[in-house]
Amino acid sequence: MDLLPAHRSAMREFDSRVRQIDANQWNDSTPCTEWTVRDLLNHLVGEQLWAPWLLRGATLDEVGDRFDGDQLGSDPQATWAEASTAARTAWDALEAIRGEVHVTGGTIPTEDYGWQMILDLTVHAWDLARGIDTDETLASELVETVYEVFAPSIESLQGLGIFAPPRRIDENADMQSRLLALLGRAP
Repeated sequence: MDLLPAHRSAMREFDSRVRQIDANQWNDSTPCTEWTVRDLLNHLVGEQLWAPWLLRGATLDEVGDRFDGDQLGSDPQATWAEASTAARTAWDALEAIRGEVHVTGGTIPTEDYGWQMILDLTVHAWDLARGIDTDETLASELVETVYEVFAPSIESLQGLGIFAPPRRIDENADMQSRLLALLGRAP
């Protein structure tokens, strides 16, 4: 699966869970122990708000702190819909996945940024599903693609403190369980 179709799939996976959040679940816990359901959604909304800016070539200084803090307001699901639509539109507007974007760690290829966004949407779709107690099954082709892209470089991601250390898992486990264990989740 190429980057843009994978991004669309990951966005659909996360979006489908967002649409299932009940009003009484915003303070429920998630596998991201420091985040509630609302915090997790706010994290992903923030990432989507950044995407159009970064894809247009903005620097971190140009974006500034405009997306710090609570971005969800009184209608978190509507805020997600707006932010994710803007991000999706920005990705679709790219004529090619080339060039570079500015991120916290410096300047990286746009393609690498895209894969990072896909990884975050994918794993957090599972986190959100677990947090709201709904179907945790992710699209198999997406899971396989994300695993293939990130398994070889997981050690470099571990050094960034983004994910918990990989968990041991049976070698015969399904691909989704293997991906989640790779990212420090307990499937």
